[in-house]
Amino acid sequence: MDPLRRGYLSALTANVLWGVFPLYFHALRPAGAVEVLAHRVVWSLLSMVLVLMVIRRWRSVRDLLRQRKRMAGLAAAAVLIAVNWGVYIFAVNTDRVVEASLGYFINPLFVILLGVLILRERLRTLQWVALGIGAVAVVILSVDYGRLPWIALTLAASFGCYGLVKKRLGLPAAEGLFLESGVLMLPALLYLLWLTTNHQSTFGTVSAWHSVMLAGSGVLTAVPLLLFAEAANRVPLSGLGILQYLTPTLQLIIGVAVFSEPLPPVRLAGFVIVWCALALFSWDAFRTARRNRADRSRAASTANEPAAVGATE
Repeated sequence: MDPLRRGYLSALTANVLWGVFPLYFHALRPAGAVEVLAHRVVWSLLSMVLVLMVIRRWRSVRDLLRQRKRMAGLAAAAVLIAVNWGVYIFAVNTDRVVEASLGYFINPLFVILLGVLILRERLRTLQWVALGIGAVAVVILSVDYGRLPWIALTLAASFGCYGLVKKRLGLPAAEGLFLESGVLMLPALLYLLWLTTNHQSTFGTVSAWHSVMLAGSGVLTAVPLLLFAEAANRVPLSGLGILQYLTPTLQLIIGVAVFSEPLPPVRLAGFVIVWCALALFSWDAFRTARRNRADRSRAASTANEPAAVGATE
């Protein structure tokens, strides 16, 4: 298969899997959000052990363990992704999938804000406009909910900060997920042990299928991350960005159509405003990327002109 086509297929598969996560986590009831999170950590670690055995990258893991600064960064990333996973599972368990989907719609705008505040990046005019429109949407949704949409904002903030930390660390997906899960392993195991000793664990007590699904949460975590890592090496950033909107779109559809969550007119208007902000942001990104390609093409042709003249002489 063509590498570019394979990359797009990997990205599409990863985003579809992330998009249908609510169906999977909803089926894990009566397990609570923290129990599901703990199982997700434990089984993710075991899944990545198998992956690393297949791809034979234990040497790079050992090298990373000797680097204190990068391990500190990994610990921070682990806490951020644990918050993200925990809040997301809580949202599914409490029938707030629509609000969770809003968090992932807002995430690209939050990442832009991080670029300004942390990386001191300068925004183009349309990017500022997109941020302003996104802020208006949050205000409208806060009025509709009667509170700040804290689930959406926490998901956007935790995942955005996680992405920033991971970008600075520059780690491969397999090693990164293995070490992040390793950081969280001890508290996850202690919590599962506490549940078991207090006869509150659902693992092995509800049904065999329920236990299999809890264990499968680790594989469900690892597979889309590895697919997305492969796609990132093959697909242009603009293509990845557009495909990432598929995840919250599927989550929104599932929340409304499958779980019958309400989407009153004011809330729908807030979502439409967020989509307008994302459309403006995407259009500006495409326009800028096209302009940069044209500038590079002109620069290359100008650089080749003297060589061509010399050849004719």
